[in-house]
Amino acid sequence: MKKILVVFLFLAGLSSKAQPVLKGGLGTFIQKNIVYPAFSLQNCIQGKINISFKVNLAGEVYTSKVSSGLGIDLDQEALRLIRLSSGQWQVPAQYDTTYVLIAPVNFTLSGGDCSLINATQKNKAIAAYKANEGLTDVITNFYRNKAQGNYNEADEGRIVALRQELGYDDAYLEKIIAQGQRKLKQKDKQGACEDFLFVKYMGSALADELLEKYCK
Repeated sequence: MKKILVVFLFLAGLSSKAQPVLKGGLGTFIQKNIVYPAFSLQNCIQGKINISFKVNLAGEVYTSKVSSGLGIDLDQEALRLIRLSSGQWQVPAQYDTTYVLIAPVNFTLSGGDCSLINATQKNKAIAAYKANEGLTDVITNFYRNKAQGNYNEADEGRIVALRQELGYDDAYLEKIIAQGQRKLKQKDKQGACEDFLFVKYMGSALADELLEKYCK
């Protein structure tokens, strides 16, 4: 069984003055709320993602982006976690809210078969993710258009075959749904609905009830 470890190092740029801190500690927050993305978990991909962000005097994250990452789903999870922390920062009086804070988050897996994955295999999986992004968009765009009644029925067989080729079977989509359900428990409705919509636009009805209940 794979175990998830997240090492969080916090660096605040541009000032030696007191900096914002997260209630309870940012490392604890991330460890509690992380939802290791399905593709990276399945392929034992690990690495460091740097998130740069700013907080206002109310402790809210008002701008954030991936400043350096792997170009895969780990990037988006690191970004989601920082955004999820919004409103929970304790900000010193007279803090300059233009300062950029940088959060390098190291995602690490232990146990299972991950110890057997070498750098070549990791890089191959990352390359496959990036190469498949455009093809994934082809599938989701087809089903978006289909939902609006704007599609060519003759193309669906090709789309189904492409979906199977990329490994978007029911077992994978169930993992995406499980991700979304965990995000719901964290009160991250936006992140959850994005996961459920991904399932829908893979041509699956598995998340329809959840979409109806939480994402209208």
